[in-house]
Amino acid sequence: MSPTPRRLLSSLRRLVHVDEASSPDTTMIPVIDEALSTRILDLAIRIGETMLVVGAPANEVTLTIVRVCAAYGLDPVHVDVTYNSITIAHSRPGATHPITLLRVVRGSVPDHAKLQRLQALVQEITGGLGLDDAVVRCRAIRRLPFRYRPAIVIASQASLAAGVAIMFGANWLALVLSFIAAALAASTQYVMARARVPYFFAQIAGGFVLTVFAALSPLLRYTGLDAAAAIRPSVIVASGIVLMLAGLTVVGAAQDAIDGFALTATGRILELTTQTLGVVLGILAGLETVRVIGIGMSPPSNALPLGPVSVQFVGAAVIAIAVAVYNGAGARIVVVSAALSLVAWAGYVAASGLGFEVAAASGVGAFVGSFAGIVVAYRLHVPSVAITTAAILPLVPGAAVFRGLLGIVESGDDPTVLMTGVTTLAGAATIGIALAVGASLGIYLGQPVRATLSGVTRVRARARR
Repeated sequence: MSPTPRRLLSSLRRLVHVDEASSPDTTMIPVIDEALSTRILDLAIRIGETMLVVGAPANEVTLTIVRVCAAYGLDPVHVDVTYNSITIAHSRPGATHPITLLRVVRGSVPDHAKLQRLQALVQEITGGLGLDDAVVRCRAIRRLPFRYRPAIVIASQASLAAGVAIMFGANWLALVLSFIAAALAASTQYVMARARVPYFFAQIAGGFVLTVFAALSPLLRYTGLDAAAAIRPSVIVASGIVLMLAGLTVVGAAQDAIDGFALTATGRILELTTQTLGVVLGILAGLETVRVIGIGMSPPSNALPLGPVSVQFVGAAVIAIAVAVYNGAGARIVVVSAALSLVAWAGYVAASGLGFEVAAASGVGAFVGSFAGIVVAYRLHVPSVAITTAAILPLVPGAAVFRGLLGIVESGDDPTVLMTGVTTLAGAATIGIALAVGASLGIYLGQPVRATLSGVTRVRARARR
């Protein structure tokens, strides 16, 4: 073949195929030695471990670890977050083996003030904070004690139950009894926690103490107090149920499942189911005990009515403030949580006014609260999980759970009462699912809005510079 046709054929081949010899050599030149890489990975995994312990979702933990490593020049890193462990690995160019670290996550203790400090530290790291300074700051944050003393935590838990009673329009005596019952249940759980009793049994004990105290409350009618005649034991128990379900990770489990962390979501859902079962068993044991001693409670035929709308908003704000305090939040998170609880409850009231069923209206309220929460969290530099949890907690169906359990226990040989109780429990489960879905959807749709606001802020900052 002559040179001209050969050149023409070669030109046509280059139009169709990519020349392999023209591909650039993209091998990274190692500028970070193994010792420095290990220090960076250790800092990142310790930050991630602490975030997971204090309540951050798995996806946020993963992204934080990647951001910290990238800020110090390690890219890419491989992160695997499960329910009780974090694994991180980095392969250096030319190395015979990757650097791999593993941290075991022992338990979950929400501490939103510590989470807020960790997020601020990550912002400083991405802004250029030195590695040595970051290690010192991380160690100091990890050693911080819980913000509030046990007495304040128990008082805030009891205030949460009082807030639920306020939403039901209870009188002053019922508020006091709800506060005392919840304080007794919280103190029982605290003592059992100090004795290292598994939390499942602490839930049983708390539910039992709460139910027995509520069953004995009608005896106050013999004191002659006018307020004692209007006491509803169901309100006292329902308030305590919301308290004991407050620390469960419904939103976190749903968010992990949506984000693709199936193992972590499964672990959290199993923990949620076990701890909820503990509350159920405690209430059932209490109901059976008071029935044997002759102080049984008859199941209400209808759902417990809420108080006036203005009182409902007051109760929702009290619940949100109490949740924020016993989760260790600072003043900023407390204020934002109270405001968002009003937003979430307004969404619930508006949806109910439009004719939505209770489950659907609860989902709408959770969606509104979580969507506003994730946007506000970015603007005010507070953890989104902290304010979202406090905002949707007033929507937890504590009264429906108790009414269903009471119907099952007191049904006897009456299948109609039994089926009513089962149906009520199924309705409460539906509300719980609606809350999880609504909150997760609000977080999912709020993230692009937050990213857009973040981009606008960076553009304005560059323009000012």
